[in-house]
Amino acid sequence: MKQNKIIVISGPTATGKTSTSIRIAKEVGAEIINFDSLVFYKEITIGTAKPTEEEMDGVPHHLVGTQSILEPINAADFMKMAIPLINEIHQRNKVVILVGGSGFYLQTILNGMYDSVTTSPQVLEKSNQLYSQEGINPFRDILKDVDQVSHERYHENDHYRIRRAVEHYWMSGNPFSEAREGMKKKLTDSPVKKHQWDVKHCYLDLAKDDHYQIILKRTETMISNGLIDEVRSLLASGFSGEEKPLKSIGYKETIDYINNKLDGIEAYSERLSINTRRLAKSQRTWFNKVDKDKYHPIDDADKILIDCKEFIRKS
Repeated sequence: MKQNKIIVISGPTATGKTSTSIRIAKEVGAEIINFDSLVFYKEITIGTAKPTEEEMDGVPHHLVGTQSILEPINAADFMKMAIPLINEIHQRNKVVILVGGSGFYLQTILNGMYDSVTTSPQVLEKSNQLYSQEGINPFRDILKDVDQVSHERYHENDHYRIRRAVEHYWMSGNPFSEAREGMKKKLTDSPVKKHQWDVKHCYLDLAKDDHYQIILKRTETMISNGLIDEVRSLLASGFSGEEKPLKSIGYKETIDYINNKLDGIEAYSERLSINTRRLAKSQRTWFNKVDKDKYHPIDDADKILIDCKEFIRKS
């Protein structure tokens, strides 16, 4: 029975999530919903590894290139868009495949949002001023003192969530990690329970050394496919480079290269590959904390398909 079935295809960047999801979707007649936080945006393509029309191969994709980088969305926005989409697809007796590497966005769909106080204009101004003057390090130091759990949880490049955790503390006087713990008490009212979804989570990963070789190859491919020209065109069109999506890995390094902040194309390529590897590490850390079935994207390709078909058959 297909009704209310969701297959999640997650994993670090560059682990074959797109090709795996499309193969499964074609076999079982499913539709794909993206939960990668950069694939949402229509202006950026090469640096996001956004699937092309040819790669989609006729499979319906949702929330791919639907938003503008001028109006970035957050996890709450995503949840408001994705849940009705999931239910609409289920009403047509189709399987939903959620695909991406942004764990926090996936969490909002499966478990709901954390309770968190609204940041006041005064606290936001304080945060912006500190960040503009001293960067992310003071925020990390604050978290280390008042919320060690969050300090260890968030990768040093995850400036948004680090700042948000500090802002939560400034507003409430309580660690943000306590709000996360409060979520455990709300799981009985999570979207999965509320909508009676049946979920199979397929997590793709491989040995780190093998993965880094894939990252190096993908970096080379992105550059040869025109990533630099893509970013030059965006900047020439009036984008400042300060837009949140353009501060992501792939785009910030390219902007630095264009602005002659990196010593040549080799330094640029190396920086991009290293930062992508760091991103993959932070994604692994995130997904280590959730229940899932782990697969090797190449060696287990057929097993993934067999297991997903069996999951769909079960009522």
